[in-house]
Amino acid sequence: MSFLILGLVIFLGAHSVRIIAGDWRAAQIARLGENGWKGVYSLVSAAALGLIIWGYGMARVDSSVLWSAPTALRHLGAGLVLPAFILLVAAYLPGTRIKARVGHPMVAGVKLWALAHLMANGSLADLTLFGAFLAWAVADFISARRRDRAVGRTYPVLGGSRDAIAIGIGFGAWVLFSFYGHVWLIGVQPFRIGG
Repeated sequence: MSFLILGLVIFLGAHSVRIIAGDWRAAQIARLGENGWKGVYSLVSAAALGLIIWGYGMARVDSSVLWSAPTALRHLGAGLVLPAFILLVAAYLPGTRIKARVGHPMVAGVKLWALAHLMANGSLADLTLFGAFLAWAVADFISARRRDRAVGRTYPVLGGSRDAIAIGIGFGAWVLFSFYGHVWLIGVQPFRIGG
């Protein structure tokens, strides 16, 4: 569990710099340049993500089970990941009404993803991983929306077709991942029937 926790502290800590140390972040960008900052940030994030994956893989083998989700709740959780995929696509597709309305769809998607996985999984390792991501996403979303309001930031809408594209790509990615990719990468079938 210690590698999982260390990875979470580093990964979520790096992703919280803007929340807790905005001035320090700005100073580092000025010192390193935007590309230098992004390079360091990416390396730290990649290493921490590796620790999270490795640590979670080890921790879930013998993690205490805190609760057992019924099949219906697991399916509901898997269904909740659908809007998370759509939000993720909308975060990178400029001009959607989704982004204009939500402001930070990737972080909103992380909230749904983490909540869905907490609903479906009840081990201590699951609670640690998905609970940490949910807590971070809630704090980051509040902070980001507050920053937007402070500077009057809005996001442009370039037409309804962009939302249709985001929904279509998000739905397609969700189907592929839910029915094929998740079991291949994680070893768990989200829509399994029974125990």
